[in-house]
Amino acid sequence: MIKLYTFLKDWAGEDRDRKDVARIITSMAGVGIRLAERISNGRISADFAEIVGDNADGDAQKALDVEANEVFLYALKGGPTAAVISEENEEPVILDQKAPLMVAMDPLDGSSNVDTNVSIGTIFSILPAPEAFRESDPAAPNVEALLQKGDQQLAAGFIIYGPQTALVLTLGEGVNIFTLDRAAGKFLLTYENVQLPEAKNEYAINASNYRHWDKPVRSYIDECVSGEEGPRAQNFNMRWIASLVAEAYRIFIRGGIFMYPADGRKGYGEGRLRLVYEANPIAFLIEQAGGGATEGHERIMAIQPSSIHQRIPFTFGSIKMVERYERYHTDPDRVSDHAPLFGSRSIFR
Repeated sequence: MIKLYTFLKDWAGEDRDRKDVARIITSMAGVGIRLAERISNGRISADFAEIVGDNADGDAQKALDVEANEVFLYALKGGPTAAVISEENEEPVILDQKAPLMVAMDPLDGSSNVDTNVSIGTIFSILPAPEAFRESDPAAPNVEALLQKGDQQLAAGFIIYGPQTALVLTLGEGVNIFTLDRAAGKFLLTYENVQLPEAKNEYAINASNYRHWDKPVRSYIDECVSGEEGPRAQNFNMRWIASLVAEAYRIFIRGGIFMYPADGRKGYGEGRLRLVYEANPIAFLIEQAGGGATEGHERIMAIQPSSIHQRIPFTFGSIKMVERYERYHTDPDRVSDHAPLFGSRSIFR
């Protein structure tokens, strides 16, 4: 099997820009290997579930969140990284303002699940460092210039710490999955050029929030719940792990759709997942595998971020399923009186 280092070296060749991207990915993967070991030891290592504060966006911060953030930032120092946008820091962390690249990351996604032994992960995105930032006054750097659409991403990936530790990676030329050989301490290529099926009979959503959803979301789910008797004439299975990387990994392996819509609860009106370091990198990966990613009305990677911790509704997965979900939001004629959840009547009957 091909090692990640060899794969990146062959991809980069003698191209300096590609070498810089490969260097960052190698650093992220190296930290991921060490974190995988720490996480696998659970409470033998430490009480990772201990809450030690709040992050920049007001969410509870676990001890492992802080540790992961610090280790990734340390690994990126001295390399081609100008700045890092992280879930755990209120403002971008400037490493080398003149460097050519920047990183957006969620150092430990799903950390609320760490004490329940559910898969968690690291999500990252590599983008060019804009000239407006690199050439700005070091005493007052133009951090607003770091906010870029997802279409500007050069590479993205996530590391999932589960029964296997795996790196799902795109360099803008498809999606490849590397699995950690724990004995050798190396990531090996195990899935090449991953492509999602156009449709599948699995959907993931937190159905307990049904009463809070907007009509388009309820109608889409009513279709799925109505099964063979409904307008789609097929039965569906629901999944919900409440870990973004775990949900995404399942979809890369067997397709389906993941939905985390905005809803009527306080603090959820603009969605809950973050655009810059969660939705954009996952969307890049999904599109590179032939899938789709939307906030309901617009393609995720076409959205201009307004702040580094901006939240957004996020739906992604197999392309036909995502397109159908989006039509419910963009074409009002498709949305009529919806059926009660678990009812036999569909929106078409």
